[in-house]
Amino acid sequence: MADKKVLLVEGIDDEKVFEHLCRNRGGPLIDTITVCKNVEQLLKHFPIRLKQSDITSLGVVVDADDKPTSRWQSLRDRLSEAGYKDIPDKPLLDGTILDRPSEGILPRVGIWIMPDNRNTGILEDFLLFLVPDGSKLFTHVRSSVATIPPEERRFGPQAEPKAIIHTWLAWQKDPGKPLGTAITAKFLDPNVPQVDVLMSWLDRLFE
Repeated sequence: MADKKVLLVEGIDDEKVFEHLCRNRGGPLIDTITVCKNVEQLLKHFPIRLKQSDITSLGVVVDADDKPTSRWQSLRDRLSEAGYKDIPDKPLLDGTILDRPSEGILPRVGIWIMPDNRNTGILEDFLLFLVPDGSKLFTHVRSSVATIPPEERRFGPQAEPKAIIHTWLAWQKDPGKPLGTAITAKFLDPNVPQVDVLMSWLDRLFE
């Protein structure tokens, strides 16, 4: 059977996070989650997927990194070149969705820019929303990462959310679970408001 509902993501972690979020929240059916390895490959595959006649709904999830405006513009340019109209100047905070144009074979398209369609950041910034509120252990995790001596700090500022979330998971009862599995294990809470917004976007896109 043809893959009608497709989600493009950057990496394996994104794939597993979405699989476990949908499993725990009763998310929509997605025929295929395609891992593109990095944002450059995703941007390369995106226009090709737009032209596949068997796809009815195509979702794209990318990290804002430190340049959310240019990340959105890269996607917007490709949508415009493909023939989409009325593309917003900025991503919508509850996730952008463009309906299928009346002419041609283009699919409905959804865009989510991690973490929240507004701020700089990556997948792990979104996952920080899922850490249980008021955790003293998490306060200690943040403090520990923040106080690494500069000469021993082997990652840049952009990777700090990765260091924080993986330290949090390393200090759980079952240490070191992968990001997706950590959601099912409830070391990350899939029922926070930020996940509500993401799941609503998925439901609207793949309804």
